[in-house]
Amino acid sequence: QVQLVESGGGLVQTGGSLRLSCAASGRTFSRNAVGWFRQAPGKEREFVAVVSRSGTSTRYADSVKGRFTISRDNAKNTVYLQMNGLKPEDTAVYYCAAEFMYADWAPNLDDRRYDYWGQGTQVTVSS
Repeated sequence: QVQLVESGGGLVQTGGSLRLSCAASGRTFSRNAVGWFRQAPGKEREFVAVVSRSGTSTRYADSVKGRFTISRDNAKNTVYLQMNGLKPEDTAVYYCAAEFMYADWAPNLDDRRYDYWGQGTQVTVSS
């Protein structure tokens, strides 16, 4: 069992930066791939970025590539999402999620594969 708590959201102007954190409890966190997903009002939840168990494999949505960076510190049971160059279209509730992996496989982009979810943190980018 893994419990996830997101933090770091807030209100920022266009072009600004935020760093989201996803703190996990549970001894098996390092055996989970972790993803960040987001949901804007009236829209479906979408993939943002994912990282493998070891942190060596990452993938990004085209809309955030080059602006966002996902990383993890397994010693601290925490995954980060550094968001630079924020745009109004990045406004959403951001969720982190974990998927148990038997090996250090490439992480999945499909949110239906993820077993554990946090409560979300709001990111608002003003124009």
